[in-house]
Amino acid sequence: MKANFDDVLTRVTEFLRSEAKTETVIGKEFKLGEFTCVPVIRIGMGFGYGGGEGGDAKQGRGEGAGAGAGMGVEPIGFLVTKGAEISFVQAHHSKGLAMAFEKVPDLIEKYLEKQAAEGKAMV
Repeated sequence: MKANFDDVLTRVTEFLRSEAKTETVIGKEFKLGEFTCVPVIRIGMGFGYGGGEGGDAKQGRGEGAGAGAGMGVEPIGFLVTKGAEISFVQAHHSKGLAMAFEKVPDLIEKYLEKQAAEGKAMV
């Protein structure tokens, strides 16, 4: 198999470095009266790659490979300065059921840590 994963990863990383910037997603810093506002974003990404080869006397030889990537970008707020003061203003606030769902990963992690501490195996 001749696929060069390092080369693909380097190209994707270079693309992200040039394109996944706050300026590209929601704009550059701006002035609003006495305030300077700097947009802040959250970026999440994942990569996967796999390949293999094999065969037998009956079917012959074969090889295959696959790759996938995903990226999410979300504006989360603004750093706001006025003189020597600085604060963070969130772009949105979670309410009700959305807030509960945001806490699920933390709850699962705490549950698994408790199970591990008690020596209970997960099935």
